[in-house]
Amino acid sequence: MEEHGVTSLVVLGVISWTTAFLFIRKMLPKRSFVFCNRLVSTIHATIAVTLASLSVEDWRCPVCPLAAQSSPQQMKALAVSLSYLIYDLICCLFDKQFSLDNVFHHLVSIVGIGAGLSYQRCGTEMVAALWITEVSSPFLHLREILKELGYRDTDLNLAADISFAAIFSVARMGGGPYLTYVTLSAHNPFLIKGMAVGLQLVSTFWFYKIARMVIYKLTKRTSTAKEADINHKSEN
Repeated sequence: MEEHGVTSLVVLGVISWTTAFLFIRKMLPKRSFVFCNRLVSTIHATIAVTLASLSVEDWRCPVCPLAAQSSPQQMKALAVSLSYLIYDLICCLFDKQFSLDNVFHHLVSIVGIGAGLSYQRCGTEMVAALWITEVSSPFLHLREILKELGYRDTDLNLAADISFAAIFSVARMGGGPYLTYVTLSAHNPFLIKGMAVGLQLVSTFWFYKIARMVIYKLTKRTSTAKEADINHKSEN
């Protein structure tokens, strides 16, 4: 894929994601800014994982070949996600709950993917990173969507929490370190290696926060169940 073709795809992507967000806001005027943005993010995560999966050359070795020239399918997958990240970074600036770690994650991803598209190399490693980072995203957004729909502190919301935590942990703390290792071991540009390390550090920090969240929710649920059982026995 030629450089001007990639640039056009990124620009078209930013316009498309923005249009999709505005359309959802128009269709769901009573829903919050964050709710509508998470619907767009869920659409992106689904497309990103699909494109990343379709670009794998050999599933017997998904991260092969390393430090090689990017294929047109890989360039397309990365360009689509780059356009989304630019759109979502802008949305982060308008979000009432500013998240520094989220902005850092977006900036690292934008710089890294932009560098990979410019080098037209490392497509295998970057598409693998895209798959690992986005595979848990639908469940992440589902958690918050359910809360706004009135399902906070329900079994359904807890199931979404646990599903997200499990998929995130396996992908980011299982596949993530391995991908970081092979990326650092291969003859990749320094910027790509720095991106791999940066994303893994962010993933590790988020894993810590997610683990605390799951422990808190399970502890809270157990305590609530015990209190309900005690109150039931006392009434009898």
